[in-house]
Amino acid sequence: MAETNAAAVKMRSGAWSGSLNGGTLLMALLIGAMGFYVVYPLLLILVNSFNIATIAEPPVYGLQAWRDAFSEPGIWRALWNSVRIGIVLQVVALPMGILISWLLARTNVPFAAGFEFCFWISFILPNLATTFGWMLLLDPHTGLINSWLKTMPFLGGLNFDIYSFPGIIWTHVVANGISTKVMLMTPAFRRMDARMEEASRMSGANTWRTMVRITVPMMTPIIVVVFLLSVIRIFSSFETELLLGVPWGFYVYSTKIVDLARQEPPLVNQAAALGSVILLFLVAFIPMQRRLIARRQFTTVTGQFKPKLVDLGAWKYPATVFLGLVVFLLDVVPVLSVLGGSFMVRFGFFNLPRTWTLEYWTMAINDPRIIMALKNTLIVAVSAGLVGAFIFSLIAYVLVRTKLPGRGILDSICWLPSAIPGVLAGLGLLWLFLGTPVFRPFYGTLFLLVIASVLGGVTLSTQILKANFVQLGSELEEASRMHGAGFWRTYFKIVLPLMAQTMILIGVIKFMFAAQHASAIILLATSDTRTLSLLALDQVAAGYREVASITVILIMAMTLGLALIARSFGLKVGIRAE
Repeated sequence: MAETNAAAVKMRSGAWSGSLNGGTLLMALLIGAMGFYVVYPLLLILVNSFNIATIAEPPVYGLQAWRDAFSEPGIWRALWNSVRIGIVLQVVALPMGILISWLLARTNVPFAAGFEFCFWISFILPNLATTFGWMLLLDPHTGLINSWLKTMPFLGGLNFDIYSFPGIIWTHVVANGISTKVMLMTPAFRRMDARMEEASRMSGANTWRTMVRITVPMMTPIIVVVFLLSVIRIFSSFETELLLGVPWGFYVYSTKIVDLARQEPPLVNQAAALGSVILLFLVAFIPMQRRLIARRQFTTVTGQFKPKLVDLGAWKYPATVFLGLVVFLLDVVPVLSVLGGSFMVRFGFFNLPRTWTLEYWTMAINDPRIIMALKNTLIVAVSAGLVGAFIFSLIAYVLVRTKLPGRGILDSICWLPSAIPGVLAGLGLLWLFLGTPVFRPFYGTLFLLVIASVLGGVTLSTQILKANFVQLGSELEEASRMHGAGFWRTYFKIVLPLMAQTMILIGVIKFMFAAQHASAIILLATSDTRTLSLLALDQVAAGYREVASITVILIMAMTLGLALIARSFGLKVGIRAE
């Protein structure tokens, strides 16, 4: 027995020592590639924050850009507004996300698969679509819900204003505040070993106490990651605050940065100074996150694990009603609102003599710009989804499963992009591509848009995969190596099948980012490589919100089609509960 154990230990320890050179080369390639595409653009942002010359002039360095940035009227108020939104949003959305994830993954609530798919729909809906939908309903003057309230007795004085702090919080919650957390945490809840829960119930604890005392603490890695990502991402939030806050003078940090970058002439150096502050703020979170995960053992899936659903008893029917109400608010309401808005003569005005029309759909169908933008979007989004899912799964696996030197550097690099708003990230990439001779011929091509889209969401993708790898026991991988399989065969034959559902999620995240987000690519695209999201922004800027709603509907239809395919495939792979 002792000899067998010694042999196993020797085989286990030799899994990487025998391929040290190959592992070191792999780590060097990952750090080099990520460093060039992530760190170098951020360094350009930091360096240019000290550049007091305009973007077209030779650099002259000094502190004037920093002084001008922080003497900008309202900048400290904008920073406090971002903090307020982050705190209130997490207080509301995080507990709901944990509860819903537990209901979907760990209980026998009816229609769990259907509800989870509906949260996928909410997760991939464009923020612009959700914001448009609730603007149509809760505009203080023309909103449909407010118009109905005026006709109801005893409720005539009640008026919801979407252009307010509560309105911004509400829109964030129903846009992605809940659904993002559900989609990130549900796979981890589903793979959790049920033996500790069963032991808790056998000791006399009821279902709810077991959830609070056993289940949630075991999910600490993914909960911590989701919380930190949500706090950091609020500083990069832009579209909702732009549409709902700026009209009444409510600015947040990101809208202030973009406001500086869009002035004539662009104050990009001052914008870079403000973005650098977020970068420094993030530095405190990187070691904190690593210590929290490393402090305890969080493995919840081992070679002997056996998932089992919790019986809610009489509570499953109230839980079903609760989930149905949340899905209705997250999915049905905004989708119907945007669809209705695309047929309106004037977006949001229900009191016109002629309210509905097909004119805008006729214009959209015959517009070659929309067809070209749709083609570009599909190419960029599919490429980003496939490439990103593989690359970031490999990075996460190397970070969690190996002892190779440089893991801390690679992990820190993966956190950096979340600190910079998309417009500044695009500016950094623009400086990189124009300043690197080999990339200059590719400026304005779809190739560079794919690179920018793959890099978008680096932090989110790697941290999701890391948290799931931490929970995945290593027994099966060790058994594979003991039978002679090398790193790559073990990775493709053992690791990827176990991580299939999470890999699908990452692919959808990358596709969604590429299809919906415009800030990271807006400076890299031309009229020939414009995507649907960029086209929608141009339409909104020109005042054609009705046509923009049709463009957003195309994005929704495209991402919904992907969700149907991914969900169908995801239900056939991975781990299932009895």
